[in-house]
Amino acid sequence: MARAVALGIDIGGSGIKGAPVDLKTGEFLQPRLKIATPAKSTPQAVAKIVGQIADEFTDDLPTDAPIGITIPGVVQHGIVRTAANIDKSWIGAEGEKIFSDTIGRTCLLVNDADAAGVAEQRYGAAKGKQGLVILTTLGTGIGIALLHNGILIPNCEMGHIELAGHDAETRAASSAKDREELSYEEWATKRLQPYYSALENLLWPDLFVVGGGVSRKHEKFLPLLKIRTPIVPATLENKAGIVGAAALAAD
Repeated sequence: MARAVALGIDIGGSGIKGAPVDLKTGEFLQPRLKIATPAKSTPQAVAKIVGQIADEFTDDLPTDAPIGITIPGVVQHGIVRTAANIDKSWIGAEGEKIFSDTIGRTCLLVNDADAAGVAEQRYGAAKGKQGLVILTTLGTGIGIALLHNGILIPNCEMGHIELAGHDAETRAASSAKDREELSYEEWATKRLQPYYSALENLLWPDLFVVGGGVSRKHEKFLPLLKIRTPIVPATLENKAGIVGAAALAAD
């Protein structure tokens, strides 16, 4: 029987945040705690802050409450294989063991986009949707989560497909829009359009969910896309990583 509460902790490039999550509703049971990510974001430095956040909540949680943690990188069997926006010393690190040892309780470590996708599928914009759902987070890079009939297919790196000889995220992420000072129309029609067209031609999804901070301004660019797949903004915003990490840990 699934447990009713779990702790989720979301590691980002600028902040590490966590909260206990009601697994029935996806709501926080206490206000989230956020601490700045260390400038030198090594495994030891990040684990110290994750431990501080866990200490804030674990005394009020059942002793068997699951703990899920996200990281901006590919995670295979608890080992971090890539490092986006965190120190490169994470590559090859036994992240799941590091966090479990620091907290003193078994943890699950997952990719941050995967966690966000699970949260949107269970509690947000894709709730109840069957078939293939693709969450894309448009930020510094492009994070991807694939879910088929609610089942996560982890560590999808299709933000890096090649488009016109370029790594897609270097052209279509919101950071590219800002860096090149593109208007929303230019970004949508010249960068996002070919990217989402390529994804739908490769995978034939039933729904796209678009997350990342820029999704708050979805009305400026999503209506400009001419694709056959329904495309909607994410609804959980910066809660999604915490909620999805908690839900996956409970699984």
